Amino acid sequence: MTGKTHQKMLEKYAEAIVKVGLNIRAGQRLIITLGATRGVPHQFAPLVREISKAAYAAGAKYVDAIFADEEMLRLRVQNAPWDSFQEYPKWQIQALLNMIENGDAMLSIAGSNPDLLGGLDTEFVGNMQRTHLENWGPISEKVTTNAINWCVVAAAGEAWAQKIFPDLSSKKAQEKLWEAIFQTTRIDQPDPIAAWEKHIVSLRERARHLQVKQYTGLYYKAPGTDFTLGLPNGHLWISAQSLAQNGIAFTANMPTEEVFTLPDRNRADGVISATFPLSYSGTLIEDFQVTFENGRIIKVTAKKGEAALQKLVDTDEGSQRLGEVALVPASSPIGQRGHLFYNTLFDENASCHIAIGRAYRFTLTGGTELNDEEFISAGGNVSLNHVDFMIGSPQMDIDGIRKDGSREPVMRSGEWAFKL
Repeated sequence: MTGKTHQKMLEKYAEAIVKVGLNIRAGQRLIITLGATRGVPHQFAPLVREISKAAYAAGAKYVDAIFADEEMLRLRVQNAPWDSFQEYPKWQIQALLNMIENGDAMLSIAGSNPDLLGGLDTEFVGNMQRTHLENWGPISEKVTTNAINWCVVAAAGEAWAQKIFPDLSSKKAQEKLWEAIFQTTRIDQPDPIAAWEKHIVSLRERARHLQVKQYTGLYYKAPGTDFTLGLPNGHLWISAQSLAQNGIAFTANMPTEEVFTLPDRNRADGVISATFPLSYSGTLIEDFQVTFENGRIIKVTAKKGEAALQKLVDTDEGSQRLGEVALVPASSPIGQRGHLFYNTLFDENASCHIAIGRAYRFTLTGGTELNDEEFISAGGNVSLNHVDFMIGSPQMDIDGIRKDGSREPVMRSGEWAFKL
């Protein structure tokens, strides 16, 4: 891809982010940060600038970004005093809350080094991550209730690109990753906006079919997996587009191939095997299994990163339970690429997945109006965490469980088992 072609694609990508992802409205402000954690690496500045141009063209009155150097996190774990990991830049939280309370938009850019904190003291990394989650809690609460229009997208970070394509030079790896990002977000199509509109309608029809069924649970069967989870009364199947409390329809993830809802936090039983590695807090967790009993995780095993996985589960009571269940066909555009992205934004859209931790309030009828105790009583989960991991494969079958206990196919061999 030539420099001129890349620049054109970057402009189209920024336009789709602003018009489809965020759906910016005239008079809104926009804040841009990295994932749900720290500032945007400076290498992403060209994309941030194009997004800023597109946002102003859409009528935004102010755009700002929080920039940072992610290597500072690794340096902190290696060099900071052991009793200093409660320190946190609270000014960032106040800045974001100010934007949210004003009804503005928030964009997160994924693309950090998946191995950033690998090999470091898991106790220090865990303490730093917990401090972040505790301070980020007010932001998470706003996101899970769709208080504003928000979106998560990706940029081809250098270390991330080389993780995916280790046999290529740094430059070639980044070029190849940018091509993958543009392809999976439909930017390579003649009219990306129209392609997104068609895709959103298709996902909405899948969600509507499942909504009509109102299954009481789902049963999963695959190699290494024999698992049943319950679905609470009033669960809502959600797809690409949502309506924020500020009245703006937005698409939270680009790319997205899923339809999802919340499971009943008290009804999950059996063993589930991950089919993709999980990059969590700078550590790669591979070949792992999770065992549930009465909704609670009672055992985790992993060939690599088991301590980090256990640390995740031990974060709080809600991290021992599930907050999301999502269905994705194995033939999704991301699944068809045939390689890992080592990034949940992409890998979750290659495969059916579930999430440890917090449930999205908007996936339960009336959930955004409930306090924590009421939400938990209704079957929803409350936690500092929300961490997706992938469980789907071409060998997976999923049944929907009816109210009378009978079952019917939802997915077979990793593909939808019903036609619309």
